[in-house]
Amino acid sequence: MSFYGDLREVLRGPRFRRLFATRLVSQFSDGAYQAGLAGYVFFAPEQHTTAGAVAAAFAVLLLPFSLVGPFAGVFIDRWSRRQVLLVSAAVKAALAVVTAVLVTVGSDGPAFLVAALCLLSVNRFFLAALSAALPHVVARDRLVMANAVTPTCGTFASFLGAGAGAGLRLLGGDGSTGTALILLGAGIGFAAAALVSTAMGRRELGPDFGAGSTEVRAALRNVVLGLADGAAHIWRRRPARDGLATIAGHRFVYGISTIMTLLLYNNTFTAGGVAGLAGFTVTLAASGAGFFVGAVATPWATARMSTGMWIAVLLAFGAVSLPVFGLPFAEPLFPVAGFALGVVSQGVKVSVDTLVQRHVDDAYRGRVFSVYDMLFNAAFVAAAAVAAVTVPPSGVSAAVVVAMAACYALMCAFWLVRSRRTPAASAPRRRPGSGHGRPGDARS
Repeated sequence: MSFYGDLREVLRGPRFRRLFATRLVSQFSDGAYQAGLAGYVFFAPEQHTTAGAVAAAFAVLLLPFSLVGPFAGVFIDRWSRRQVLLVSAAVKAALAVVTAVLVTVGSDGPAFLVAALCLLSVNRFFLAALSAALPHVVARDRLVMANAVTPTCGTFASFLGAGAGAGLRLLGGDGSTGTALILLGAGIGFAAAALVSTAMGRRELGPDFGAGSTEVRAALRNVVLGLADGAAHIWRRRPARDGLATIAGHRFVYGISTIMTLLLYNNTFTAGGVAGLAGFTVTLAASGAGFFVGAVATPWATARMSTGMWIAVLLAFGAVSLPVFGLPFAEPLFPVAGFALGVVSQGVKVSVDTLVQRHVDDAYRGRVFSVYDMLFNAAFVAAAAVAAVTVPPSGVSAAVVVAMAACYALMCAFWLVRSRRTPAASAPRRRPGSGHGRPGDARS
């Protein structure tokens, strides 16, 4: 089935449509906010011209997510997930207005950073709740479809939001007025997402407390013990465990490549500023196109091969693409490299999302997806730390590109071996009398 066919299939459910609309409106606003923040923080050449400086900025923005993420999951498994979406979106709207005011008055110091960090940290609650809620609005055998279309459409909504932010900057100019206008517009969007979420019932998205509710509630009395319980839950489910390890490894490589690309556009391809931001945006747009291709290809591929084998194919593609398109360090090739990594990124993410959702219990999903977020961001911070000491200010380092390709190759080898050792669990099931399996029936 095509991407649009999958989208039409899952959109038939009214409950899915309401959750989907909440995601789209919020992620559109995320894109606008992040575009305003990126232009204000990362593309001021006099402030961020070295790998260490860029890495420090990423660490400040992402490390709190890793600390907040696990705790978010504990509460997502305890509170109404609809209420988490509503309150998180409302808080983001308020914080966006605060950051817009701070930029307007020229207060871009600690207060601005704290407000931005709080907004982005609250977003961990929102995104984790979306992922944990998805199995409540689609059938189990449609999870691959849903995981293919929802994050991908959300990503495109983010890119559209970033484009809208660029339009607002044209109205407000390159200075603080333009940035404040973008942040304020994002705040209005977050408020709209909160309003859309009220179309769902308070208990419609879980969590479910069945026979084991007493044990779950006891675990929730202590956040740390609850997280340890969730980690043990993941460890007992090898497909989910291997998937999370893979997404962390991919994110590590992706983080180094992102910092390298920022430096190249700031210091080598351009002189930074607006020109650097424009060039980097082109590469991001190419990566977005890659996300789309990865999402379209994954349901089709996992109907014809195991999920594990498809992950191996994607990682092999990344291992080849990095040296081919990255090593020349030519500006026209970097959008192509961005496209290739976009295909890998979204294809792996859709596959891992599905593995995790299938192999963990609903009472633990919030914690598991918060650990997912923690690994996602902690791996990027680790990549930033490594890039700070391995990538020169110019961004040109053949050794780093080769090392990233080797990381992908090693992960590819792992999934090839794993898939061959578990053929029965890996083979996609078939409909009686049909020539191919349903996307929702592919197993790891």
